[in-house]
Amino acid sequence: MLIPRDPAHAFVPYPGAELPHAAGGPLAGLSFAVKDLFDVAGYPTGGGNPHVLALSGIKTRSAPTVQRLLDAGARFLGKTYTDELAFSMNGINAHFGAPINGGDPARITGGSSSGSAAAVSNGLADFALGTDTGGSVRCPASHCGLFGLRPTHGRISLEDCLDLAPSFDTCGFFTRDAATFERVGEVLLGEDAAPLPAAPRLLSPTDGWGLLGAEVVDALRPALERVEALYGRPAPVDMAPQGFERNYWAFRYIQGREAWQTDGELIETHGLALGPGVRERFAFSKGVTDVQFEESRAIRAQVGAALAELLGRDGVLVLPTMPDIAPLKDADEGSLEDYRNKAIQLLCLSGLSGFPQLSMPLASRSGAPLGLSLLGPAGSDRSLIAMARRIAG
Repeated sequence: MLIPRDPAHAFVPYPGAELPHAAGGPLAGLSFAVKDLFDVAGYPTGGGNPHVLALSGIKTRSAPTVQRLLDAGARFLGKTYTDELAFSMNGINAHFGAPINGGDPARITGGSSSGSAAAVSNGLADFALGTDTGGSVRCPASHCGLFGLRPTHGRISLEDCLDLAPSFDTCGFFTRDAATFERVGEVLLGEDAAPLPAAPRLLSPTDGWGLLGAEVVDALRPALERVEALYGRPAPVDMAPQGFERNYWAFRYIQGREAWQTDGELIETHGLALGPGVRERFAFSKGVTDVQFEESRAIRAQVGAALAELLGRDGVLVLPTMPDIAPLKDADEGSLEDYRNKAIQLLCLSGLSGFPQLSMPLASRSGAPLGLSLLGPAGSDRSLIAMARRIAG
């Protein structure tokens, strides 16, 4: 590890291996951390599990996305903890512990990009790479008071990165401020395939907001008013016209089937001792039937088509990132799972459609951060970042 100390328990304590980076470039002067799913030359890839770490060996080349950052002048600090096999949204790893939330140390970071969010929110790194399958960038971004992007599916390379559910997996990133977020986005995203107009058409999902308690809506209202002051009042729409349960289960069944296809043989061959929550999710995944999977794929196609029609080329949904602030660290496993399942109802629209969603650290409740999101058409990622920078001021 190349940082002198780690009070946030964000970094995996691997022996430090220096990675050369360009002397200049668009990210010169910035430091970054990398979730321990990505290969980094001179390091193993542990995936948050002791067996995966033991099987890894030392990698001889870095994932292309990591190398792109080095070539842009950014300085690598180290690899960060991930929830086990990236199949959690809590930020608590049964084998390696829990990174500390820089936005509120009494609360969980959220996962599975927990270490990356901890590194940035505690000021140890300027930015960090994470992955988002079901919400693992957007969730910790909201919980830790960070900017976080789940990009258009497939837009940022996941080559040489451990899979979970490939048709949902994306590479995202965190920063504390909008200016740095924009710099990193320029390097990783390139030009938008579908840029938004200067005056996008805002949409407010009344059903999505209806999932929140009154105190959470009240906490987010000033942030929503900031958006409205710049872009106008959003038109009311439904983000799940066929119901949240339908979308939730479609997401769970597809994610589960793909997760078992990715990790099932590894789990059974080596007898992986999985932690609470992760163990139960893989047991569920093993039992997903062909009928459930195919029906869910059909629903996903319908959801994506309906959202594409709703947004067109100029529409942006303004929605809460998470149902509430982060749960306390001493919450029991059952309440954490309930919170995760409620969160998926909000988060799964971006996953099912493949469209980009950006969480902005614009609100708080009870002294803890709370994110507001922008969700735009496929290929509008950098336009969303430009909007976020303007909104953040």
